[in-house]
Amino acid sequence: MSRPQTDRAGQEHSQQRLDALENWLQSQADYAFTNIRPASSDASFRRYFRVDRVHDARSLIVMDAPPELEDIGPFLHVTRLLRNAGVHAPEILAKDTRLGFVLMSDLGNRPYLGELNNDTAESLYKDAIDTLVNMQQIEDDLPRYDAGRLQAEMDLFETWYLNRHLGIELDPARRGELAKIFALLIQSALSQPQAFVHRDYHSRNLMLVDDINPGVIDYQDAVIGPVTYDLVSLFKDCYIEWPRDRVEHWLEIWLGRTSIDIDVDYATFLQWFDMMGVQRHLKVLGIFARLNYRDGKPRYLDDLPLTLKYVIDTCRHYAELAPLQELLQSTVLAQPGGAR
Repeated sequence: MSRPQTDRAGQEHSQQRLDALENWLQSQADYAFTNIRPASSDASFRRYFRVDRVHDARSLIVMDAPPELEDIGPFLHVTRLLRNAGVHAPEILAKDTRLGFVLMSDLGNRPYLGELNNDTAESLYKDAIDTLVNMQQIEDDLPRYDAGRLQAEMDLFETWYLNRHLGIELDPARRGELAKIFALLIQSALSQPQAFVHRDYHSRNLMLVDDINPGVIDYQDAVIGPVTYDLVSLFKDCYIEWPRDRVEHWLEIWLGRTSIDIDVDYATFLQWFDMMGVQRHLKVLGIFARLNYRDGKPRYLDDLPLTLKYVIDTCRHYAELAPLQELLQSTVLAQPGGAR
């Protein structure tokens, strides 16, 4: 079996992990493989490899999740939930929870991000909306997106984006203003109907496939939380931007298809959506910075400007977010290169 060449991006996978992965694959009596090669990586310690089957040339995916760093239990559990709900998640073919390996079907290499344009967006997003409607019908005892979790996520904004990335230290008054904004965003999130939340339902985790489009990946962190969260991930995507009128058009399609009781007027629903967006994007600003400084993954810094833009644009439309807008203008935007 030929091996991938190791480089800096793959050095966290030691030779020992590669040996163990190859030996485990060879031990799967029902399969014979060749040509193991990198498939993708994500914002965690997981790695994915693509392998070719000897007899029919069909490729499969193997996940390498070092057990001391990643627990594959949630991935396996949520995979079952999604597939039982008719969502096109990978089929699990073999697993070893002790070693942290999972062999699964291959959803291909055509993420939505590379396929979306003005002509394809309507059809692709309608498919994604239908899949989201199915996902949100899942009932399970998943972790709750509670106040503590929402707060901890937003704390990443100050720690990693302001402090570490931009070198900005807030004085007590500004930190108090930020705490009030966080409390407002948490209250808005918890006032919404709660449903299954993928947590990263965006264009890099949706795969264009021929059957039951889209294929869905990277769902192991699913929780029960605010109904607008995955809508924000999908339509205020940190990797691609759409005009507001198109976003609202797609939200109206979701409202027409969901079985969840949205017992508020449309303006309130839009406010839920926008406030949820601010919570998510503040978190993501922190995560993207942390991925660079802690995990050595600098490519996410390129996505900081759009993520920040979402926050600033929303602040301009809600008076209650004016303190956050002022804070960003007087700190982040006031310094050279602050938007990055």
